[in-house]
Amino acid sequence: MTFLLALGVGVLFGAGAYLLLKPDLFRIVVGIVLIANAANLALLASGLRRGRSPIYPLEGGEPSDPLVQAMAITAIVIGFAVTALLLSLAYRVYASSRTVDLDELSQAEVSRERELEREEVSV
Repeated sequence: MTFLLALGVGVLFGAGAYLLLKPDLFRIVVGIVLIANAANLALLASGLRRGRSPIYPLEGGEPSDPLVQAMAITAIVIGFAVTALLLSLAYRVYASSRTVDLDELSQAEVSRERELEREEVSV
C-alpha cells in the first residue's frame, strides 16, 4: 500500500512538473495544483498508522496524532485559495492581452517597452 501511495505521489508530482514547463498560463496553474495535491498525499501517507482510529480510540488503544489530518486540511484550504487567485490572475492576463502564451506575452511586453522608449526619445 505504501508503494502505491509513493507511486501516486511520484506520478502527480511528475505530471505537475511537466505542466509547469509549458508556456501556457492555465497549464501552469494546473501543474501547481497537481504538485500541491502530491504534497498533500505525501503528508497524509506519512501519517498512516494501521489498526487505530483517526482521532478517538474506540477500544482502549492510545489515540493517534490528529496533527497530520489538521495540516492536510489546512493545506487543502490554502491550495484552493491559491488556485482561485492564480486562475483569476490568468484570466485577467487573458482579458487584457487576449493570449495566455508566455512567449507571446513576453514579446508583447518587449514591444511595448520599445514603443515607450521611442516616445520618450521623441519628446
